[in-house]
Amino acid sequence: MCNLYSHTRNVEAMRKLFAKFDDAGANLPVQPGIFPDYDAPIIRNGDGGARLAMTRWGMPSSKKAIFDAATARADKLRAKGKEVDFDLLLRMEPDKGTTNVRNTSSSHWKRWLGVESRCLVPFTSFSEFDWGSKQDVWFAFGDDRPTAFFAGIWAPQWTSVRKIKNGEETADLYAFLTTEPNAEVGPIHPKAMPVILTTPEECEAWMTAPWEQARVLQRPLTDGSLQIVARGVKKDGETA
Repeated sequence: MCNLYSHTRNVEAMRKLFAKFDDAGANLPVQPGIFPDYDAPIIRNGDGGARLAMTRWGMPSSKKAIFDAATARADKLRAKGKEVDFDLLLRMEPDKGTTNVRNTSSSHWKRWLGVESRCLVPFTSFSEFDWGSKQDVWFAFGDDRPTAFFAGIWAPQWTSVRKIKNGEETADLYAFLTTEPNAEVGPIHPKAMPVILTTPEECEAWMTAPWEQARVLQRPLTDGSLQIVARGVKKDGETA
């Protein structure tokens, strides 16, 4: 599961892979460490075409996941002899968001697989945690860390509780797809890697093609494409 990545380049670097978007004059911050629930730039489809926007990382989790979490919380409260208003507890159950989407056949995710809900998530490197050495391992397309995109989906103006102390919040949310790992990522994280788009043709297809065509992009990156550029740090590429 990829829960940490960096983006340290500018808008023009994005345009080398996907030129047709409105950047609204954006001056993007350098983000050497993007964690779940952070705001980060995505190029997202919407009314009027593709547009660059800062968006919150973590799509809505499934109703079942939230229901199960609320049930577990209610059981703990009842075990302490406390009365529980389950409907209220369920409504206020925190959903930290789902950062990676693997099962695109799930009814929960199907609603966001259409063109209108797709986005490109720019990155310059990404991290997978190595449980053997207990450290983050960073992957990129080279020491110069050129821009590429994760294949993402997004949801506009979603209301949920991210943190109990903040209560209900409404925000635009995003996540990106994952797939089987390639030869470089597999030894570190044998279960999955992000779906990565590396050519203008792939980016165009992700943003415009019907799902029946775009779904073929949910595949591992070609072996030999990535290299390890850093280890043991929570931020990468601050000077990239």
